[in-house]
Amino acid sequence: MKNYSAKEIKNIVLIGAPGTGKTTLAEAMAFEGKVIDRRGSIEANNTLSDNTDIEHEYKRSIYSTILFTEFMDRKLNIIDCPGSDDFCGSLFSAFKVGDVGVFLFNAQNGWEVGSEIQARYARLLQKPVIGVVNQLDAEKASFEATVESIRASSRVKPVIVQYPVNQGPEFNAFIDVLLMKMYRFKDNDGHREELEIPAEELEKAQELNKELVEMAAEHDEALMELYFDKGTLTQDDIRSGLKIGVSKREVMPIFCTSGKRDIGTKRLMEFIINVAPGPQKAPAFLSTEGEEITADETAPAVAFVFKSQVEQHIGEITYFRVIRGRIAEGAELVNTRTGNKEKLSQLFAVAGKNRIKVTELMAGDIGCTVKLKGTRTNDTLSAPSAPVTVEPIAFPEPRYRAAIKCKDQADEEKLGKVLNDAKFEDPTILVEYSKELKQTIIQGQGEHHLNILRSRIEKENKLAYEYIAPKIPYRETITKVAQADYRHKKQSGGAGQFGEVHMIIEPYYEGIGEPKNYKVPGKGDMVLNPKTKEEYDLPWGGKLQFYSAIVGGAIDARFMPAILKGIMEKMDEGPLTGSYARDIRVVIYDGKMHPVDSNEISFKLAARNAFKEAFRNAGPKIMEPIYSVEVLVPSEYMGAVMSDLQNRRAMIAGMESDKGFDRLNALVPLAELYRYSTTLSSLTSGSATYSMKFGSYEQVPADVQEKLLKAYTDTDDE
Repeated sequence: MKNYSAKEIKNIVLIGAPGTGKTTLAEAMAFEGKVIDRRGSIEANNTLSDNTDIEHEYKRSIYSTILFTEFMDRKLNIIDCPGSDDFCGSLFSAFKVGDVGVFLFNAQNGWEVGSEIQARYARLLQKPVIGVVNQLDAEKASFEATVESIRASSRVKPVIVQYPVNQGPEFNAFIDVLLMKMYRFKDNDGHREELEIPAEELEKAQELNKELVEMAAEHDEALMELYFDKGTLTQDDIRSGLKIGVSKREVMPIFCTSGKRDIGTKRLMEFIINVAPGPQKAPAFLSTEGEEITADETAPAVAFVFKSQVEQHIGEITYFRVIRGRIAEGAELVNTRTGNKEKLSQLFAVAGKNRIKVTELMAGDIGCTVKLKGTRTNDTLSAPSAPVTVEPIAFPEPRYRAAIKCKDQADEEKLGKVLNDAKFEDPTILVEYSKELKQTIIQGQGEHHLNILRSRIEKENKLAYEYIAPKIPYRETITKVAQADYRHKKQSGGAGQFGEVHMIIEPYYEGIGEPKNYKVPGKGDMVLNPKTKEEYDLPWGGKLQFYSAIVGGAIDARFMPAILKGIMEKMDEGPLTGSYARDIRVVIYDGKMHPVDSNEISFKLAARNAFKEAFRNAGPKIMEPIYSVEVLVPSEYMGAVMSDLQNRRAMIAGMESDKGFDRLNALVPLAELYRYSTTLSSLTSGSATYSMKFGSYEQVPADVQEKLLKAYTDTDDE
């Protein structure tokens, strides 16, 4: 195949709710560009997209697929994205390197929750969109109802470029109001005839053409003057106006297709090539320094890695977009994250599982290479002469967490490696061993997301594991001043152990004054003059302040680090539930030592036990993580969703309506969010979505604290 320059390339992302026909349309585009000589089908498991075993099993897209087609002497790079929100990471990656979204709608369903979710992502990432009403050959297809639903729900204004003449099972013709022609299809292979518009359709077509002309003129003053002067615009003028409107995300041209029967595919591709922004007109990529990196073919090369994959028999495959310059086979580039050189010994254009060898890729193009040493998604490969790092993809926060339990403990190490490969391929999967919870915690976008991963691992790696409820990372702290002393004494022949520590503890808060006067039960007023102060930011959040107010050498200064260590050990495994303790001030004011038997272990154990006793007398409280949750739900389900959240101890923080959907913000304890995605899907027939983000630690209610204390048995073995 030929090498394409930046001005000959368009990069599009197919988006839309599940079941809108993205994969089938991608297949038709590849067929029209002669990349394949016959179209596959989802039913026959032979499409370019959806080419993995797990996708064949589920009959739907689970991963994004990169493919291309050649049409009108141009190269169209296509990324077919899954419609399910559980796999939204693919869409974020695709939109990083794609310049325009081709937004599909099922003509039977119109604007769905899936459409709303994907429209939000396109808006968040500031990507222009072209609308496609697909499956117009379906029994209950309604172009008019679909366009009305888009008009009611979309923040980007739709404008009709085509409308069907005979939608439904007989669909084979549409009228194009930009070209003012009717296209009728003779077969299911895209063969069409161009006809004049029938008399009975002419008035409607002229009315829609006038709307299209006005919409195009709106976006350019010169075009507006021309329109006022002549009363109309040429086809080129209309394209020029739409090009501006599309790029500014102010207009969404609407097209008619049946991907399954290859109706309307050619005309959609023609429009994309003529109107959609390409690499030179789309907004430039930004570096981590905020500088623009334009698609200049003569500048030093920069490539951005947006997808990584591990394939049996091949190993790691790295997909990238050339942001600047040109990359030739055998080029050596620097990974700006690791500083290592990477040799791109082979370059490929990608059509699903098919990889076509090329000698060079130019700015704006998308391709892949194999067997790089340490490069992964979000890395930048740059010419050593002018290193620059592209701003990385900001993936959405995880919404679902579970703990992993291997069915056979002997498989744990092997499973760890397999899960690392999964993270390599899908950065929205997070896996880590929590020392605090003593569990391996996996996080993803939803229960279905993690179940698909498990199903794939069980099939491909013969590893069986299950998901269980993860423990909650509670925090422990205190609410009042308390005093305790503890003597550790042990004699067992020879040198013994002896250490005695007296301490006061109190809650720490920002802006607290220095310790001086304390009213201690049983001790009366105590005036302390601290000699030393140490302050620690704890790894798990919060602070520890540690003071020595020892007078008269009651405890030797050399034992203070051991006392601090004993306190830290007990904070690492709090006295109430074994969770981390935080925000505490400790003052050591007295103690005793023995000239022979005192040593570091004695003072460490004395401090640990004194701290535990003081903690329990200092009005201890358990803090729990609270998450900020935003739910987007169709209005009819709002009551059920709100009621469910209140049963989860949620505090409703706000509500607003947004074009047929309600947005609900709530603060919800993490302990109540396990399997929330499943419940929400069940309550709303799969039509709602949510996002969650850590907010703060707050005190648990008294009844919850009582249950937690009862469930935890202190297993300290001193």
